[in-house]
Amino acid sequence: MSGFPHPSPALITIAAESARERGVQRGQASRVALGSAWQVYADLFAAGGIGAERVEREALASLEAVRGWLPDLAAEIQGTADGAGLPVWQVAALNARTEILSLAAGRLPGECSTVISTLPGRVFSAQTWDWHEELAGAWHLQTVTHSGGRFTGMTEYGILGKIGVNSFGVGVHLNVLGHREDAPGAVPVHVAAAAVLYLARTLEEAVDLLTAAPVTTSSCISVVTPRGARMVELSPAGAQVIGGSGDYLLHTNHFLAPVPAAGEKSELYQPDSGQRMELLQRRSGAQFDPVSSADLVPYLCSRPGDGAELCCVPASGARFGDRWRTLATALINPDAAQLEVSPGAPTETAPATWQVLSARL
Repeated sequence: MSGFPHPSPALITIAAESARERGVQRGQASRVALGSAWQVYADLFAAGGIGAERVEREALASLEAVRGWLPDLAAEIQGTADGAGLPVWQVAALNARTEILSLAAGRLPGECSTVISTLPGRVFSAQTWDWHEELAGAWHLQTVTHSGGRFTGMTEYGILGKIGVNSFGVGVHLNVLGHREDAPGAVPVHVAAAAVLYLARTLEEAVDLLTAAPVTTSSCISVVTPRGARMVELSPAGAQVIGGSGDYLLHTNHFLAPVPAAGEKSELYQPDSGQRMELLQRRSGAQFDPVSSADLVPYLCSRPGDGAELCCVPASGARFGDRWRTLATALINPDAAQLEVSPGAPTETAPATWQVLSARL
């Protein structure tokens, strides 16, 4: 155990046919926490040299892009702002935080490692979520019921979606990437992940939705379903789909597809991302025969001497904006439409730390 006081995440339950009403419920349930999270992000934007006027402008442009793509998701963002008593641009900025932070000067953290078993009849997955230590209490669990189904997941306050699974067994993971042409103002990757949770009933529908999403900042959204999994690398170079054969899929924070890799901002995540991928490949290539998602947790553990930091801990004396930590470990079992989340790194998990959520109706 690290001794870091990982807060136990709250569970927010949302249920309404109207997208705006779902947003109002989200905002009302998280008014105080959402406001606190916004302040940390405002400070992070400023620390990255992104002025408040630029943040507002890009956030509103992003909201307009969402409105043009899937109006219900824009209505939910508006409702969240109304429910929380915040200007809509601030909630839009939270949903577009990845895109806006792509403007920041300096390095971004090496964040998030994903392992997916694609063995026949044993499709399940695990990932770490590494982010700013100051945001350790700024995320929550959620169950969202709407006219088309239900999904459960983990996300940050004010952000519609991140990691989760829906009642049809379609789940998503998220790994940020970096491309030299990244730019804000389009549909945020977190909103694209939420769209899959809301709308996709099959692997094919999820991949079609993601490859058509008007996204201009890079991330990999991995889709897991009972019938298989794919990784969709989104970037200004166009969507690239990875997977379809083999026993497992792995992703860290660099492009695997050659087309976007040609324009990669390798200085953002290397050599860290490559080292993590090499460690995952060595472990998976040696012997890979998991029978449950819990069996994937050891693959994501790291300790001194492993050659890579799959479990992220801030460097001694690190300043605000540079204190990266593994904030959560998440498992998805698509066959059961089930999500398991434990605060902190895989090395900090124990039977009592896991919270289990089902998306089944």
